[in-house]
Amino acid sequence: MSSEEEISQTSSASSSSSNLSTSHFIGRKEDIVKAGRVTKLVNGCRDVLVVHHQGQLYAMDVRCYHSGGALQYGDIEEFNGRLCIVCPWHKYKITLAEGESLYQAVDDPTAKPLRTYWRSKGVKQRVHKVTEVNGDVYVMLNDSGEAIESDVYQTEKYRRASLKAKPKAKPKT
Repeated sequence: MSSEEEISQTSSASSSSSNLSTSHFIGRKEDIVKAGRVTKLVNGCRDVLVVHHQGQLYAMDVRCYHSGGALQYGDIEEFNGRLCIVCPWHKYKITLAEGESLYQAVDDPTAKPLRTYWRSKGVKQRVHKVTEVNGDVYVMLNDSGEAIESDVYQTEKYRRASLKAKPKAKPKT
């Protein structure tokens, strides 16, 4: 089955809360590319961030797993060859493709010079599948039964508070 047929079938499926495997329309690819990133409440229950970076589309929960920071305001940087979004609140690094949290580790803190390397804390941020059909972008929610730390911030309480938060202006140098 082609991806276009798959989208057509899943888009016409019931949009009930129990059917989270449905693809949800996010927007036109050209609009997402122009904006760089968009947020959308998907299926009435999940706030999703869709990012376009270096020709790729990525989707993840919009609030950081650590403290609910608004990831749509985070910078995208590469750490050890892996693209990450950096939470603007506490600088947590989250891989765009897998939702893994990265940190700098040291084997021997007494060794001079100190040698650091990047390690994973594991998947902490829920990521979602993105597909494009004829210029339209869809997200299929990750409905894995396994709890992921970013799930904590998918409630109405955080939806109202976090999305109103504005990024702090960066000092000019």
